[in-house]
Amino acid sequence: MITAYILVLTQVGRSADVAAAIRTVPGVESSDDVTGPYDVIVRARADDINELGRLVVARIQAIDGIDR
Repeated sequence: MITAYILVLTQVGRSADVAAAIRTVPGVESSDDVTGPYDVIVRARADDINELGRLVVARIQAIDGIDR
């Protein structure tokens, strides 16, 4: 099992909505909007790096309001 912290940039004014949407993704342990160069920090767990990649690419990046 691996744990990763994922830093997310959102569209202006969307960080709280994006953080809430990310919390619904399986494998995500926490998702919080923050101040600074990034808008949301996500803590996720997966069995291996490939599963983590699928989590990030297929689910998190598809959420409306995410820039990067």
